[in-house]
Amino acid sequence: MDARGLNGIAMTDARAKRQKAIAELIRAEPLASQEDVTGRLREHGFAVTQATVSRDLDRMGAVKVKRGGVMTYALPDQLSDSDWAASRLRKIVSEWVQSVERAGNLLVLKTPPGSAHLVGLALDQAKLPEVAGTICGDDTLFVALRDGSDPAEMEKRFRALGEAQRS
Repeated sequence: MDARGLNGIAMTDARAKRQKAIAELIRAEPLASQEDVTGRLREHGFAVTQATVSRDLDRMGAVKVKRGGVMTYALPDQLSDSDWAASRLRKIVSEWVQSVERAGNLLVLKTPPGSAHLVGLALDQAKLPEVAGTICGDDTLFVALRDGSDPAEMEKRFRALGEAQRS
């Protein structure tokens, strides 16, 4: 094997160890920012930059969630059905969805920056029969409705989900 191949193995091994440490830290304590994660990794002997941590968090599927009124990182396996099932959809929609607009057989939901995926995950896990799927950007979520679903009715339902919790 050439040096480049060995280096590739070493880099992959280092990344795996670093990501394992990140996962352990996220599970052990609330980490609210990439800077928090970077600092904790450095305390554990990892020489990392914020950019590296950002890429790692993205590759790991880490997302920010609101727990106890505080935004912290969570891993996909921490977002279980019991946390995000249909019974919780109302709370998630009320906390994160800022607007709902109909566009043909789609609903366009606006959220704060970086939050569309949280709503999308909740919708996907709620398994609403009218929803064929979701596409999430940073602050915009497209909800594709199944044929035969009434987009106007679904728009009203999503608005009502948000308003019922806010009242």
